[in-house]
Amino acid sequence: MKAFFAPMKELGEFEEIRRALPKNRGVLQVTGCIDSQKAHFMAALTQDGTDRLIIAANDLRAKEIYENFKLFDRGAYLLPARDFIFFQADVHSNLLERERIKVWKALTDHSGPVTVITTITALMNHLMPIKHWQDKILTARVGDEIDVGEWKRYLVETGYERNAQVEGPGQFAIRGNIIDIYPLTEDNPVRIDLWGDEIDSIRTFDAESQRSVEMLQETVIYPASELVLDADRVRRGLEQIQKQAKKSAQVFRKAMKTEEAARTERIAKDCQDRIEIFEDPSGLDGFLDFFYEEPASLLDAFGPQTRIFLDEPNRLMEAAEAAESEFRESMQQRLEKGYALPGQTGLLFSRQVVAGKLNAANCVGLCMLENAGKDWNVTGKYMITAHGVNSYNNSFELLIKDLKRWKKEGSRVILLSASRTRGKRLAEDLRGEELNAFYSEDGDRELQKGEVLVTNGSVHRGYEYPLIKFVVISETDIFGRDQRKKAKKQRLYEGRAISSFAELSVGDYVVHESHGLAIYRGIEKIEVNHVMKDYMKLEYQGGSFLYVLATQLDVIQKYADSDSKAPKLNKLGTQEWNRTKSRVRTAVKDIARELVDLYAVRQKKEGFVYGPDTVWQKEFEELFAFEETDDQLQAIEDTKKDMESTRIMDRLICGDVGYGKTEIALRAAFKAVQENKQVAYLV
Repeated sequence: MKAFFAPMKELGEFEEIRRALPKNRGVLQVTGCIDSQKAHFMAALTQDGTDRLIIAANDLRAKEIYENFKLFDRGAYLLPARDFIFFQADVHSNLLERERIKVWKALTDHSGPVTVITTITALMNHLMPIKHWQDKILTARVGDEIDVGEWKRYLVETGYERNAQVEGPGQFAIRGNIIDIYPLTEDNPVRIDLWGDEIDSIRTFDAESQRSVEMLQETVIYPASELVLDADRVRRGLEQIQKQAKKSAQVFRKAMKTEEAARTERIAKDCQDRIEIFEDPSGLDGFLDFFYEEPASLLDAFGPQTRIFLDEPNRLMEAAEAAESEFRESMQQRLEKGYALPGQTGLLFSRQVVAGKLNAANCVGLCMLENAGKDWNVTGKYMITAHGVNSYNNSFELLIKDLKRWKKEGSRVILLSASRTRGKRLAEDLRGEELNAFYSEDGDRELQKGEVLVTNGSVHRGYEYPLIKFVVISETDIFGRDQRKKAKKQRLYEGRAISSFAELSVGDYVVHESHGLAIYRGIEKIEVNHVMKDYMKLEYQGGSFLYVLATQLDVIQKYADSDSKAPKLNKLGTQEWNRTKSRVRTAVKDIARELVDLYAVRQKKEGFVYGPDTVWQKEFEELFAFEETDDQLQAIEDTKKDMESTRIMDRLICGDVGYGKTEIALRAAFKAVQENKQVAYLV
């Protein structure tokens, strides 16, 4: 990255900071910085192979720094903070856990310098000491002998969930001589085949198709949780929880607060059941202080030589103070109502403690204007000059004008393009304007005065160091950012078969196979022949109710309507539903006949073969510089399924079946219509 970093050696203040940094203990204050330029300045200061920790005031700013920093370090990590307010939520996703575990893996591997971008609140969370987490890393090699029982105990202890078949990260399955594990740190699960007690083979496989992907000689299994509890810690921790819960319950009962006392006792019971009955230590992060008497901070996972960068130090302290205040108020309310134990009130390091740890470390504070406040031990003050660049708003003439001015001044210019194809064309256009421009992805080539380098990459905004005549321009500066608001997607109420009561909520519209559309009103116990049974209560038009055995889930499904409007309920004891089904059957058969005719014509037509992708197609693909969203990935998958359905229809109706077997063809078409058109009713 000499093209980006070599000019910085000409900046006197930069060289002074670089020389002072190795022996620094405190905060070197640098003012005059602007947002996008900060990532460049931090990367240029740390080319000596040391770890970097970058701290922002909030998640939004941390993500922005992360996206800018990926230009200089594609292996950088964005570490989200734990939610210290809702740590006892009943529903947990391992998406956040997965991102955090990847950081712990990088910090324990020691395979190279690590860059972590996070928030100040992430430093305030109490954590399990990383040494204990590192001790739980397991390595398996072909030829090793293992104890399956011990492996099961280890996987449960380290946060893995046992399933019949692994379907997502954080799960494992044991079937005979096969152990399947889906680590949070990997894209694919791992399958270990045993021959007796010996590992015969190790391979990765696709979780959906179960097909092998790659053969391995060894694999490393990292814990699936940040809280790992062995039997001794579990015993001692549960004793402390039960003791404190009992004491708190007694205080509540003396104050005649029986409901709060019952809640407090239930806390201890739930913790015990989670570990002893369900063998699931996840969700106990809110009780970490009961299991680890000396919790650690994120800062403890980094070595003394780590370069720590503080983005606007004063804002960090403001964010830390707000988080601390919010946590204390929340815990106070929970304590008063019996939703928490006194030992849980210290789950957060105070802002004074965090500031003290940072003041004893090797920090650089990057500020725009204001000086670092009284919370910081400032060991040096420096002032640099950095400016933003103009916003050209698609005006190529204004860009050329500025580039020619910079050429005349002898400035070095780097122009970033998210598309390689568009970058190469832009370099050609600039040469046509008598500018010394070229496209290159060789980061080690140093720029000469008056040159314009067009390269692949992106930052949020461009910046300029006027004293050393060095400029970076982003595509956003040239073409602008699309400010059009996306229309809010209307979620459709999709109908599907019901496999468990967890998929039904009171008030959902459902369709009964024989009686039609109703509203689900919950589960009721009814005594029939002196036997209590669970029945689903369905409400029909006119206030009539139908009770369906809870074991007969297969006769109902959720109602689907493409307009997501409140539907008209059916009446019990009428022929209305039968007439509706008859009309739907007739309509579907008409569609099936049309499909048969359509595919017959299609079979006779000569197809058109599209040529290979052009440079325009390649450019179009490269312009999408972001990670696909869940909706985009789902749209891609739906398109693939639609294409596969089309191929199946071609084969069934026109290829293998033939036009004489009308009944079979109609059934195939009917099935395809049901799958692709999402028929609203059971027919």
